[in-house]
Amino acid sequence: MTQPTPDRRERLLAAALDAAERGWRVFPLRPGGKRPALHGEQSCPGAGACVTGHRKWEDRATIDPDRIRRAWSAGPFNIGVATGPSGLVVVDLDKPKTNVQSVKGSEGTPCGVATFEALCERAGQEVPATYRTRTASGGQHLYFTAPTGVRLTNTAGTVGPLVDTRASGGYVVGAGSFTPAGPYEALCAPVAAPVPGWLLSILQPAPKPAQPQLNPVAGQSRRYADVALTNETHAVMTAGDGTRNATLLRAARALGRFVATGDLDRGAVQDALKGAGMAAGLREYECTPVITSALNWSIAHNPAAAS
Repeated sequence: MTQPTPDRRERLLAAALDAAERGWRVFPLRPGGKRPALHGEQSCPGAGACVTGHRKWEDRATIDPDRIRRAWSAGPFNIGVATGPSGLVVVDLDKPKTNVQSVKGSEGTPCGVATFEALCERAGQEVPATYRTRTASGGQHLYFTAPTGVRLTNTAGTVGPLVDTRASGGYVVGAGSFTPAGPYEALCAPVAAPVPGWLLSILQPAPKPAQPQLNPVAGQSRRYADVALTNETHAVMTAGDGTRNATLLRAARALGRFVATGDLDRGAVQDALKGAGMAAGLREYECTPVITSALNWSIAHNPAAAS
């Protein structure tokens, strides 16, 4: 195996410094890899940056050029960009897997880039001109700035098939990095644009449901759930262009709490929302992952789900 040259180390350092100049907090990844090149909590020495307690990669990500130079002087580290501390939302547009085990599950699935382009078209907008990189697998990372005061987290498939996002608690491999599968390269646009409104409406966490009454009457609770199902499916059916996915997501999250309490049957909710989404102009393959992930999220976050 060819050893990394000093020139590669210098190029990686330059790329890390470039990201820091953009205000993006970086930390070292393993040479040629995508995992943090930092010690874990179990092996923390309790010294240096961790003298007051173990600091994870998100805490140690920095824009300080001196700290970056010291870190990258130790080796040809790839570049991790901590999206949350950097105020970024990065959309990861992946490609369908081509190995034997994954082909069956992803056969006929459009790539993430095609899915995202279709979502932009449905929202009545052009694909945003924003900082973008080509990943080692041939996919793309689209960098957006997150709105102030809104905490967004990572998602997987919520926006669409092979469309994931990285925000608070996440990181991406930065441009200039090298892996055995290939390099990460900047493609276009010198700056990150604000996250589009239609995308933000999908990514924003749903408001927490109101606490249930201490001794609710079962009949009243069920009637309220039935009314909610009627209202939410109507909202999905009548959603206009550019708002259908977001409306479907919000409806599924709203109805998930009734599934958690046992007032609505999950299968009935899924069928009703899928029918409403298709009546509004969505395809079945577009409806199903949104409904499934939103119901899962709502059930998991509803206090009644644990009772």
